[in-house]
Amino acid sequence: MTYVVTDNCIKCKYTDCVEVCPVDCFYEGENFLVINPDECIDCGVCEPECPAEAILPDTEPGLEKWIEINAEYSEKWPNITEKKDPLPTAEEFDGKENKFEEHFSPNPPT
Repeated sequence: MTYVVTDNCIKCKYTDCVEVCPVDCFYEGENFLVINPDECIDCGVCEPECPAEAILPDTEPGLEKWIEINAEYSEKWPNITEKKDPLPTAEEFDGKENKFEEHFSPNPPT
């Protein structure tokens, strides 16, 4: 089992999860975070720290797409190991529908 970051992180990018991760398995995109499934030790400390509730165990049904996205972009984006301020759009976009289709950026942070 591993944990994955899902669509509610998009345009929020809270990094409370990064701060508690004992193995530094988070990677940062322009408006989204992902977890490297090969580095995650399944400890689960990140899940309750996410204000957007965007982190789930990969055993939840329907997460196949997110497992693939986390694996793909953790190989492309830089590692993030320290907490940063959330995006200015965080409160506005928390809980919005269709965030991946409408707002996902494949770019690394600027």
